[in-house]
Amino acid sequence: MKVKLVNVSKRIHGSPVLQNVSYEFDDSTIYGLTGSNGSGKTMLIRAIAGLLIPTSGEVIINGDVLHQKADFPERMGITIGNIVFPKDLTGFQNLVALSKINKVATIEQIKNAFKKVGLNEEDWNIKVSDYSLGMRQKLSIAQAIFEKPKLLLLDEPTNGLDEESTWILRNTLKEIAQAGSTVILASHDKEDIAYLSDEVIQIDGGKIVNIK
Repeated sequence: MKVKLVNVSKRIHGSPVLQNVSYEFDDSTIYGLTGSNGSGKTMLIRAIAGLLIPTSGEVIINGDVLHQKADFPERMGITIGNIVFPKDLTGFQNLVALSKINKVATIEQIKNAFKKVGLNEEDWNIKVSDYSLGMRQKLSIAQAIFEKPKLLLLDEPTNGLDEESTWILRNTLKEIAQAGSTVILASHDKEDIAYLSDEVIQIDGGKIVNIK
């Protein structure tokens, strides 16, 4: 999915959180966003996702300006912040419930998403109330990928994951990009950024200050 940012700015309570951000994101590519806390990484992801309406500028998704015809990109997967899942449902039941909204994912796609993040069948059938922090993070990633998104937005995707799970996820993200999706992730983990990113975008003060 092609994403174009044109002079995107956002002010919250009078303070700038994004300042004249212009950039183009292409298919089959992983973009790593770096920067300190409060630099604007998460705000940029939220703007691309349609969760943050720019004060000025445009977010253009496949040629259409966001918030004109549609408020959110189609075929988008996202994990950002602490996603709240109904705790009395199992991980599997949660994704089945979500699948009924868009009606595009099959049961096999749901199971495959669990496998791709390192959750086995025993894990699927545990209530979310009994999930560890790492399992909840995996469930968040699974909900982001189970409908095979063309645009995948991830904020600190390996938080709470052990080394084995981190590598499973990294390889999954590589596969998703190789299949044609645009992947944009924000991470403080230098190894995540180095291993995954085709392009690294450094953000500071709500501005793009460096591209590698």
